[in-house]
Amino acid sequence: MTERLQKLISRAGICSRRAAETLLTEGRVTVNGMAAQLGDKADPETDAIAVDGKPLTFAGPMVYLMLNKPRGYVTTLSDELGRATAAELVADCGTRVFPVGRLDRDSEGLLLFTNDGALMQAMTHPRHQVDKVYEVTVTGALEGAAQRLAAVTELGDGTPVVPAQVEAVWQKGGQALLRVTIHQGKNRQIRRMCAQVDLQVARLRRIAEDALTLGDLKTGQWRYLTDAEISALKGSERI
Repeated sequence: MTERLQKLISRAGICSRRAAETLLTEGRVTVNGMAAQLGDKADPETDAIAVDGKPLTFAGPMVYLMLNKPRGYVTTLSDELGRATAAELVADCGTRVFPVGRLDRDSEGLLLFTNDGALMQAMTHPRHQVDKVYEVTVTGALEGAAQRLAAVTELGDGTPVVPAQVEAVWQKGGQALLRVTIHQGKNRQIRRMCAQVDLQVARLRRIAEDALTLGDLKTGQWRYLTDAEISALKGSERI
């Protein structure tokens, strides 16, 4: 059965459909030795599809897992600077999986990995507004911190952001714990928001994303998603 090439590339676990469209426009995809174009279709059973000259192969069963990422790990499959990567922590799952979204090197918590390109695209596309919940330990100007943070509508460089939902959990001495919910995921968004209201981030941990919760998963450990969790992620109209 013929399908659009970007869908086939995504299903093979190479990248998301959006990234596959870029591969096509850059002329990096061929079908039966001929350069393919955006919008072209192919049948993986009868056509020879290649990306950068490498034949397209389809992974076995789809794999879905969550990692409790520690600090000090970058969210990439490999790092040119030789830094430790989150992908190294899930390498023993036996399948090449890709991180869904990012957590910066100094942040920790829930990070989803999968070889399901369609789900990756659905979870990361801005229009789907996937909620991500963080626990943020802050110092600095703590008076009314939750209200001030919830009122932030732009980052330091003028980038607009949708106001976050912010709840004050506790305040002890010179620290406070805030629970922050966002869905945009701009680069270092929460840290930049905090800087706007004179708060310094001492710890930032993602505890939930969409239907997933980190629970008691230990730092540096990973587990497969349950059937119920997978169904919840795929059950919305996003997929």
